[in-house]
Amino acid sequence: MTKYTGYIGTYTKRTSEGIYSFELDTEAAKITNIKLAANVGSPTYLTITDDKKFLYSVAKEDDNGGVAAYEINSNNGELNELNKQLVPGANPCHVNTNKDHRFLFSTNYHKGTVDSYVIDMNNGKVSPAVSTIKHTGSGPDPRQEKPHVHYAGMTPDEKYLAAVDLGSDLLVTYHVSEQGELTEASRLETPAGSGPRHLEFHPHLETVAYLVTEFSSEVLVLSYDSSNGSFSIVQSARTIPEDFKENNQGSAIHVSSDGKFVYSGNRGHNSTAVFEANEQSGQLSFIENTPTEGDWPRDFVLDPSGKFLIAANQESDNLTLFSRSSETGKLTLVQKDITVPEPICLKFL
Repeated sequence: MTKYTGYIGTYTKRTSEGIYSFELDTEAAKITNIKLAANVGSPTYLTITDDKKFLYSVAKEDDNGGVAAYEINSNNGELNELNKQLVPGANPCHVNTNKDHRFLFSTNYHKGTVDSYVIDMNNGKVSPAVSTIKHTGSGPDPRQEKPHVHYAGMTPDEKYLAAVDLGSDLLVTYHVSEQGELTEASRLETPAGSGPRHLEFHPHLETVAYLVTEFSSEVLVLSYDSSNGSFSIVQSARTIPEDFKENNQGSAIHVSSDGKFVYSGNRGHNSTAVFEANEQSGQLSFIENTPTEGDWPRDFVLDPSGKFLIAANQESDNLTLFSRSSETGKLTLVQKDITVPEPICLKFL
């Protein structure tokens, strides 16, 4: 297979109309066929179920925010809207499912909440929220005036939901009941003012996770204890050069499927930091920063073959395609100036 279909979540503050689809031709090393897949307000984050049947997104409609469910047409990749769950107030910033996609989880930066929903296994539709947890707390940075929950995802053992709170410098772990209700199990306080943002587990070392911080521009290497859902910090690695003193905000973090390399996005420095992960401990060694050829890289994705990385530059309205060495982890620019309005996140089928 040489062509992969992917989807782009966007802001719809300027010219974007919703979720876009695209194709990556791995033989030609080119992104083509970008088109609108679903008309929806600010679908900034997307998630696709493991069986590739359904896509869930953040959604905004007038003064309401929530989530939207879509069925993916297996022939042409088109999205058919199934339903939405919207409530008054700001829209969430992240969505995720558990492995068998019985549950959907969203986090709300502005409200400081984590929401869980039940997915109808027969038709993919999503229920109203069954659980809403409102975080409390703050941090020393002026942007940490209240909780800002930015990410939630299941641990690899599927025992807990890990929620990252940028506003309160917290990683909170929740037990998920059979009905999808959330109860707190454990919490980790990250360094004050670090602003933890996104979390990703190592694909093979199930006790190792990586947490990117927005304000301190670091990757925190974490040790996960499945017996009680707790985390501890074992290493901190900077994502930008020591002499870079301008504004930088860490964005997204992803790990190569073989677990050898970790990539972290920098908004401001406008680069992707490349790290090598130790095969036994998962600890990181910095390799290099690669410019993203655009402004404010909000997220990025590794393609299913692992040979390419695509960065989404939010403020310059473009994607950038890099080839990726499986031996060194380094990125090489292949295609830039791929026009997409306000791109935020990318997901492959």
